[in-house]
Amino acid sequence: MNNPKRVVVGLSGGVDSSVAAHLLKEQGYEVIGMFMKNWHDETVTISNECPWMEDSTDAMLVAEKLGIPFQAIDLSEEYRERIVDYMFAEYEAGRTPNPDILCNREIKFDIFLKAAQKLRADYVATGHYCQKDEILVDGKPVYRLLAGADPNKDQSYFLCQLSQEQLAKALFPIGHLQKSEVRQIAKEQDLITADKKDSQGLCFIGKVRLPDFLQQQLKPKKGRIILVPETYPAYQTVPAIADMDGEDMDTLDQICLPLHYRPEDGKVLGEHNGAHYFTVGQRKGLQVGGTGKPMFVIATDTRENVIYTGLGEDHPGLNRYGLFVPKKDIHRIREDLRLALGESARYEARIRYRQPLTMATLIMCENGLYVLFDQAQKGIASGQFVAWYKGEECIGSGVIF
Repeated sequence: MNNPKRVVVGLSGGVDSSVAAHLLKEQGYEVIGMFMKNWHDETVTISNECPWMEDSTDAMLVAEKLGIPFQAIDLSEEYRERIVDYMFAEYEAGRTPNPDILCNREIKFDIFLKAAQKLRADYVATGHYCQKDEILVDGKPVYRLLAGADPNKDQSYFLCQLSQEQLAKALFPIGHLQKSEVRQIAKEQDLITADKKDSQGLCFIGKVRLPDFLQQQLKPKKGRIILVPETYPAYQTVPAIADMDGEDMDTLDQICLPLHYRPEDGKVLGEHNGAHYFTVGQRKGLQVGGTGKPMFVIATDTRENVIYTGLGEDHPGLNRYGLFVPKKDIHRIREDLRLALGESARYEARIRYRQPLTMATLIMCENGLYVLFDQAQKGIASGQFVAWYKGEECIGSGVIF
């Protein structure tokens, strides 16, 4: 490259970002490695799973091996404000946050990007398994967020809240590769991270004991576990998707909005230590035996401190055909594909990472977006993100009501 473009790579101390940096250097970019320190509190991380000091050292050794400048940046204050405080608030409200999606939107492609731009960087790059390309719409460039080539590692869902401005500055150098190829490249380049296990848990924190983490701020308090029977009257009146009429708001609400249970809707089965520690679809941690079928959380009420449960994978309280995204929580990656009021479109959608995509109808109404799935979805939880796709491309996303 004449006048090579400058890229700051978020070196996490893992194999993916290490290979991303190597590939960019090979392509002729001027590469700077930067390690983000996002967390100080070692008390809630599970020992030796992802200690940041080891990761920082590995990132530095990779930069040294590749012959690129390296620096560490401490973003722990911003991380606490934007990610950790958000997590506490969401759990306290009985919602299920996704800190990884927020971390990409708020930290890696916002605060980190701004830090990179102070170094006069043209781009930031990460080791995400996703791809982007550029097309022209009405003569203007539009960036598309595409799935990673490795179907087992595709991380486009975690980037579903990025904007056109953020995508314009983002590079994903390993998105076209399989994980096995990434490890192979790392071995060939003799990078210290070649055989390093993938980190688990929270974005750049490591594996965290979630109850311990939440108990820092959300104190335990005893409450009732209530079992809701399959004969609960509201289950009998939910209309079938086949009978759906886009104009019928009452029917849309019935299918897409979560049910509100009361203690008298079922029988008390046991006690829990705090409704805010549980999420819809959860099976572990209830510590109630002798139920025959597995027991799942179908709703939580953090105000009354009650957990509602159902027995079996096919319990009607666990499986829903629709969800709703309030107007303020709709995010469009492709503004040019915005649905007009009253318009509907067919897309594939998912409500969690690695979940197979399911065909769905999106209906744009005055108050927000209704998403109707062809197949029932298990454990739809408020606060989660739904992302919708056209083929390999992620078109938009939203926070589930």
